[in-house]
Amino acid sequence: MRSIWLFVFSVLSVPLWFNSSSAADPTYWQDIRPVMRKHCTACHNEKNLKEVEVSGGLALDTFEPFKPGGKKPVVLAGKGATSPLVKVLLHKDDNRRMPQGAPALSEQTIALIQRWIDAGAKEGERPVVETTPVGPVRTRKLDVVLSTNAIPPKDVLGPGNPAKLDLALKVGPLAPVAAVTFSPDGKLLATGTYGLVTLWDLESAKPVKTLTSVLGAVHDLKFSPDGKVLAVAGGQPSAKGDLRLFNVADWTLIASLGGHADVVSSVAFTSDGKRLASASFDKTVRVWDVTSHKLEQTLTGHSDFVYAVAFSPDGQWLASASKDRSVKKVETATGKSLLTFSGMDQEVLAVAVSPDGQQVVCAGADPVLTYFNAQTGQRIRRQGGHGIAIYELCFSKDGQTFVSAGGDRLLRTWNTKDGTLAKTFPVSSIAYATAISPNGKLVVSGSFDGLVRVFDIGTTRHLLTLLSVPPHDDKHDWLALTPEGYAASSDSVASAGQWRMGVQAVNAEAAWKALRQPESVAKAARGEALAPPFGAKQ
Repeated sequence: MRSIWLFVFSVLSVPLWFNSSSAADPTYWQDIRPVMRKHCTACHNEKNLKEVEVSGGLALDTFEPFKPGGKKPVVLAGKGATSPLVKVLLHKDDNRRMPQGAPALSEQTIALIQRWIDAGAKEGERPVVETTPVGPVRTRKLDVVLSTNAIPPKDVLGPGNPAKLDLALKVGPLAPVAAVTFSPDGKLLATGTYGLVTLWDLESAKPVKTLTSVLGAVHDLKFSPDGKVLAVAGGQPSAKGDLRLFNVADWTLIASLGGHADVVSSVAFTSDGKRLASASFDKTVRVWDVTSHKLEQTLTGHSDFVYAVAFSPDGQWLASASKDRSVKKVETATGKSLLTFSGMDQEVLAVAVSPDGQQVVCAGADPVLTYFNAQTGQRIRRQGGHGIAIYELCFSKDGQTFVSAGGDRLLRTWNTKDGTLAKTFPVSSIAYATAISPNGKLVVSGSFDGLVRVFDIGTTRHLLTLLSVPPHDDKHDWLALTPEGYAASSDSVASAGQWRMGVQAVNAEAAWKALRQPESVAKAARGEALAPPFGAKQ
């Protein structure tokens, strides 16, 4: 792969005065496809063909769109200057120029494309990939094992001594869940992983929608304050940031906000929903007008990756956390730097602003919560608790509770008045993301093992574990499981999942008949107590 990009670099670095007639004519497979793959096929690929608002109905990782005779030709063989492809690459309107949301292609690259078209837009010889026949191709899937507290009576599910039931699903390995957020009315929970956003209805504990028209891993999710827009942040490392706005009413793509040259790691809406801030590994924070989708500010105060961003309650300023070991306070309207919160020993991964706007709290690779006076920048206190990095911080809507997600596989809630530890929630995997429901009753985690866990914030009781697998052939595998063992799932999960007692498989049909109870799962999502299955006392 490295040799391919070295070749592309050498091609694109040819001086403009080079005599093209002395070189062989460019071809699609040898010269153009590497350019398309680097700059275009993140959106324009076969996977996204059905998502017309993303791909435009074009898959530029194949030669098909470049063949003559199409209804909407991409190129006009022999006419480079007037070909639609060249025109869109040179368009003066940044909103219409391609690649969208990224720097314009270099003059050398566009000259190469035009020379290819002028020479007849030849396909060339497709590279031969040598393979050794090994029989049918099989996709390797690993077991994801989910534990329950359900203990069936002896001989109910087969021979063997009664023991706690585990559910094994061949859906692994799962990509980490790095983003979770509640809708403002608390009815929806959005979760994000690699290439997938799942919208869960918390009344029924079932997914109502999956969004796959996202680029790379989803790093953050936020609903607008009125609940009408969902912002999804992600992208390709060191290549392109991805920031998309979806209409919650029908889940159509409203806009793709381009400009970040690296992963978009965090997003935040102002309380009035008029502005959106995005933080990126490209060392910038950008402020957008949510209605017009226009860029208002590009903030360049950090010297390294920007991991997180949060607005003040009135939206007049924002706080951003960076790998450069600092938190910046910046005036939203002007981009003017107001304060730098410093003194952290390691990179700062998370930042939150209290609902009253009086405190800024940050944490990161140094597993210490640092509280600052938001107006003066004075440090109020430093407080330990997690044994390793803290990845996300979140205040409850009323400001009474503060939650942190850590690499020590724990969520911790804190009393905001004095900073004392309130409760601890075991996650069983590195906790990358957390959110508190608007009514303050639920706290959720997104973790390295690809699972989402829902807890009762008052009792610390584990209510649900949620699992969502990227759709394949229009089929979406999902599961909602309670600690008691009750399950709601897609049919494919129910038919393939294997129940076990220890390492011993049990009668799957009988187990599913007793445990696949969506009504009980929905009760758990509402925080209601459940009786143990099988009529057993546990």
